[in-house]
Amino acid sequence: MKQSGFIAGVRREIARMASRRMYLFGMVLVPIFVSVFFLSILSPGLPERVPSAVVDMDHSQMSRSLTRSLKALQTLDVREELESYDDALRSVRKGSVFGFFVIPANFERDALSGRQPTLEYYSNMTYFVPGTLAFKGFKTVAVTTAGGVVKQTLSSVGLSPQQTAGLLQPVVVDEFALNNPWMSYSIYLCPSFMMCTFVLMIMLMTAFSITTEIKYGTSVQWLATARGHMGLALISKLLPQTVVYSSVGLFMLWLLFGFSHMPLHGSLGWMIAATLLTVAASQTFATFIACVVPNTRLSLTICALFGILSFSFTGFSFPVQSMYGFLGVFSWLAPIRYWFLIYINEALNGVALYYSRYYFVALLLFLVGPVLMMWNLKRMCLKPVYVP
Repeated sequence: MKQSGFIAGVRREIARMASRRMYLFGMVLVPIFVSVFFLSILSPGLPERVPSAVVDMDHSQMSRSLTRSLKALQTLDVREELESYDDALRSVRKGSVFGFFVIPANFERDALSGRQPTLEYYSNMTYFVPGTLAFKGFKTVAVTTAGGVVKQTLSSVGLSPQQTAGLLQPVVVDEFALNNPWMSYSIYLCPSFMMCTFVLMIMLMTAFSITTEIKYGTSVQWLATARGHMGLALISKLLPQTVVYSSVGLFMLWLLFGFSHMPLHGSLGWMIAATLLTVAASQTFATFIACVVPNTRLSLTICALFGILSFSFTGFSFPVQSMYGFLGVFSWLAPIRYWFLIYINEALNGVALYYSRYYFVALLLFLVGPVLMMWNLKRMCLKPVYVP
């Protein structure tokens, strides 16, 4: 009888999913659209050619050489050569450039005579990424120019090139970017945003499918189909959705590692297992919320709030170790946090499964959550009360 109740519940849920286009939209179209969107917009890996300007008040050979150095940088696109600070500031305010470099009057004369002229550069940090890249490019040229002036001065007093090189750079630093030598933003940001949006939609659609049974008074029929077993009713409802979500999740992995050729230094099998467990953990997390608050409006609000905040407090954009303690705790309550850590270990670092074992265990523990409050959901299903 349990098997017949289970099959009847699965058929009932498939019919409900097929009857409303919202399920297709939320379960399939939104995750795929977001994945394609982020992969397309971040396909260059690192933003390049940030629009910028140069204010040359000297018009000397050295200032023209400095301007050519700015134009040669891969990260900068010097679109305007202006005559004053006010003109450059107006360009920044209009949004046509994200920063500007100022070469003061008499720059060459003061530099060669040892009067220490000041090079100024400004970047608009309202737009963090282009502003930071502009700042980095300006600083590189300023430091290089200062070193060139010092080198020319030391050479004029009789020092050899080897001696001047030792004075300017006594210690040579070699930099090695581990696991992401291309310094690609896409490798880090695309998986994070794609999966976080995916988990958000899983939680919203799961909470919606459960609480609308109570809202529209069909929960009695739903429970009767499962012969009165709340656990069987939940499994038969969530299983068809799990199949759809798992298929979408595997497709997203193919977009990352197959289509976009992002690095995968570890095991694809463990990434698949982590994705499938994340799907199940997200469903059970939303089910737990629906059990505690069996109201469509409130449960969707909680899931949406928690899912959106996951973009911030799970470590995608800011390290958890640097957060305030009471905020860092919330990062460990989100299933996507553990997928993110597994992705770093398996895809980027390629370390052994031993270092990710606790993250897999944490995802499995999410499956226990609904059992603790299932009695409350059953009580509301037997006597559904619509609360607007």
